[in-house]
Amino acid sequence: MKRNENKTPSEIRSRARAVVAMLRKEYPDSKCALDFADPLELLVATILSAQCTDVRVNLVTRDLFRKYRTASDYAEADPVVFEGEIRSTGFFRSKTKSILAASREILERHGGKVPKSLEELTSLPGVGRKTANVVLGNAFGIPGIAVDTHVKRVAARLGLTEDEDPDKIEQDLCAVVPRKEWTIFSHRMIEHGRRVCHARKPECGRCVLLRVCVYGELQTS
Repeated sequence: MKRNENKTPSEIRSRARAVVAMLRKEYPDSKCALDFADPLELLVATILSAQCTDVRVNLVTRDLFRKYRTASDYAEADPVVFEGEIRSTGFFRSKTKSILAASREILERHGGKVPKSLEELTSLPGVGRKTANVVLGNAFGIPGIAVDTHVKRVAARLGLTEDEDPDKIEQDLCAVVPRKEWTIFSHRMIEHGRRVCHARKPECGRCVLLRVCVYGELQTS
């Protein structure tokens, strides 16, 4: 299905702005669901959140953040011990490798401080654009669209992108969503995906975006 067939860039941009306004009204209090007190904690939490619920991550980091407070603490951690501490988040071996290696890079190359640029963040081990945008937007106030599975699914159904690659989806959304809205737009899209636009059985009948949704129009026509 060609979702944007016969749609001009201007029309897609207009639809995106309508989506932004509707989501703002529906989810006025959306925010990052991960608990954190500083950029390093958010970076660690976001890496842990891959293939894991935010609720589970918050349970794990409640104790983890009491023990590990600096990049040096993580860099010097015993990998076997650390694996045990984060085991319940899944993929604990690869996550341990990423977190400890990224912390060493932060310590050695950035003076122990999490860097504030997309380029520097994505150069860290285990940090992709999604993780970098989460950190930039929520820890540093630098706008970014973080494309997770919810954002990918909802954006496609709305006809805001036809791409499958997260990086290209990010580019498509950045082109039609006002920059100042990027970070909060991600949170609201995620919340909508969790509450209404489910992967298997989206609740189109109660969706506030139905009138601007390509997928919803097909389901209800």
